[in-house]
Amino acid sequence: MFKRLTLALGIALISAATAGPAAADPQQEVRDLYAAFVTAQNLHDIDAVRPLLSDRPDFLWISDGRPVWGREAMMARMAEFQTSEVWRVEPDYAASKVIMLDEDTAVFHLPLLLVLGSKFDAARLKWLVEVICQKEAAGWRIAGLHTAQDKR
Repeated sequence: MFKRLTLALGIALISAATAGPAAADPQQEVRDLYAAFVTAQNLHDIDAVRPLLSDRPDFLWISDGRPVWGREAMMARMAEFQTSEVWRVEPDYAASKVIMLDEDTAVFHLPLLLVLGSKFDAARLKWLVEVICQKEAAGWRIAGLHTAQDKR
């Protein structure tokens, strides 16, 4: 059932991405990109994450004050996190906002819960996420991330 749902989501995202310029809504494309990113992470499918990220040499991920430069360095760090017995991202899409900086650059802001640890005692950590998205020749890609604990 879960694999069918994931496949259906993937097909829907591909359909939305290939719908053509008349149907293109950059804010929705950014949201769809992030939804695909979360789905791949929650499936612990690092290979599915890679094409969603820009391969720009100045790609930056700042996680709680620690900078990680480059797509491959981020991939390695994500793989470390996903060694936990439980590792799942639960975005709060209702509280999210896409901020278009220009027609090819957006910042996607959202709070989320990171569920992490053992299946018997997983922590539920609140995070704030800023996703920098850039429209490239192949479509929208994540060009940077900034994550910080939500201390509100």
